[in-house]
Amino acid sequence: MKVLVTGGSGFLGINLVRYLLGRGYDVRVIDIAPFDYPEKSEIEFMLGDIRDMNAVDKAVKDVDVVVHAAAALPLYTKKEILDTNYRATFHVLDAARQYGIKRCVYISSTAVYGIPDHHPLKEDDMLIGVGPYGNAKIKSEKLCEQFRSEGMCISILRPKSFIGPERLGIFALFYSWALDAKDFPLLGNGKNKYQLLDVDDLCAAIHLCLTKPKNKVNDVFNIGAEVFSSMKHDFQAVLNYAGFSKRIIMFPAGPAILALKVLEFFKLSPLYAWVYETAAKDSYVSIDKAKKQLGYTPKYSNKQALIRNYAWYRTHRREYDKKSGVSHRVPWKQGALGIIKLFF
Repeated sequence: MKVLVTGGSGFLGINLVRYLLGRGYDVRVIDIAPFDYPEKSEIEFMLGDIRDMNAVDKAVKDVDVVVHAAAALPLYTKKEILDTNYRATFHVLDAARQYGIKRCVYISSTAVYGIPDHHPLKEDDMLIGVGPYGNAKIKSEKLCEQFRSEGMCISILRPKSFIGPERLGIFALFYSWALDAKDFPLLGNGKNKYQLLDVDDLCAAIHLCLTKPKNKVNDVFNIGAEVFSSMKHDFQAVLNYAGFSKRIIMFPAGPAILALKVLEFFKLSPLYAWVYETAAKDSYVSIDKAKKQLGYTPKYSNKQALIRNYAWYRTHRREYDKKSGVSHRVPWKQGALGIIKLFF
């Protein structure tokens, strides 16, 4: 079976590529970013932009299944998010339909639930996106439903924030503080439950969607860790693992959110509204449907996923000292948070 992975040069992409190669699949990747990993000789790589219909057409031709993981993250502009996360999704699905692709897997997000008033969240809960990113994901899910109604098999996965080897982005902020022997500030009282997801478990869920019967996978599924506790407890596990006797320090959410809003407005912080407005709240989904219908059995708890990611970061940090950007594969600039760090 030949699998096309859009966005294969990104954090999820490289982990999925390795997962599929380890199981004997032929893999083709299309990405606007170079595929600069040791596995480059083992795959077929196409440097291309999924916003380009011709590039998408070439990438989709002659594959058996498509995993559409490419996305513009919330730090991109509204236009970039809409073009990449919505319009390009139409290109991918339309090309898949034209070439008679057996099945597709679309990587959505739990951001489609917005800032909900109850937990756990289930797949049939109301979708209320927050900001361009959440809204674009909702529109793309509706595209998937439209193509599905025309006979295509399309799995929609809504993963929680996923971490693991190669994950940098916002989590690099936390890991750098831990590695530099700093206490780390969190919003609220830290008692809120905040579910995460190890990228290896997400890859396993994607693989289930590629292999289980169509009548099982042609649906929407929440994907997350099964074992998680409070925000403070899980994040403290990383500081304990780092070995500097540092601790999570809680700050009142209201004043801190106001300060972060101001910093965001002046582009002095990498944190965007959906991050800091949900950080002090419960955030977890039910994975019962994926467990029952797909046979999804996550291996990693929140703590294990965080520590596994931190251990990778500790080994590779120096490779990224002079790199920054707005994707998961590079650290985000700390901005004013770098100054605040001096006081911890």
